[in-house]
Amino acid sequence: MSVIEVSTVGFTNKSAEKFFGLLRTAGVRTLLDVRLNNVSQLAGFAKRADLEFFLSELVGAKYIELRELAPEKEMLKRYQAKELDWNSYADAYVELLAKRRVESNLDVEMFNRGCMLCSEDKPHHCHRRLAAEYLNSRWGNRLKIAHLF
Repeated sequence: MSVIEVSTVGFTNKSAEKFFGLLRTAGVRTLLDVRLNNVSQLAGFAKRADLEFFLSELVGAKYIELRELAPEKEMLKRYQAKELDWNSYADAYVELLAKRRVESNLDVEMFNRGCMLCSEDKPHHCHRRLAAEYLNSRWGNRLKIAHLF
C-alpha cells in the first residue's frame, strides 16, 4: 500500500497571497472543501464560487466540495454557542463520520496531494483535523497528514 500525502488548511487570518502560496508550495492538486458554510461573505477569497477559478489559475489545482465531511449545522451551532465544549463536539463529530460511513463512501486516492479546507486558522480545534485522523485510522494509517499554517 502506498502512502497518501494529504494536508489541511484554514483560510482565516491569511491573505490570499499566503493561502494560495501555502497550497502551491505543498504541491496541492485538489482542494477538498469540508466546510458546512462555504458561501458566506466572511469567507472573502475562499467562497466556493471563487475557489475553483483561483485554484486553477494560481495553483493549478482543482476544487471538490466534500459535504460528507462537514459537521451538522445544529452540532456546529451548539459548539459555537459554547453549549458543547471541544471534547464533546469532537466526539459528536467523529460519531457522525462513523454514522455516515465516510471511509467507505470516499475514494482514498482523491486525498492524494489533496488539502482539506476549513475556516479555522489552526487545526487544533477544527473538524478538518478530526476528519483526517478518522480517515487515517480507518484506512490503515495510509495518510501522511500535514497541517499548513
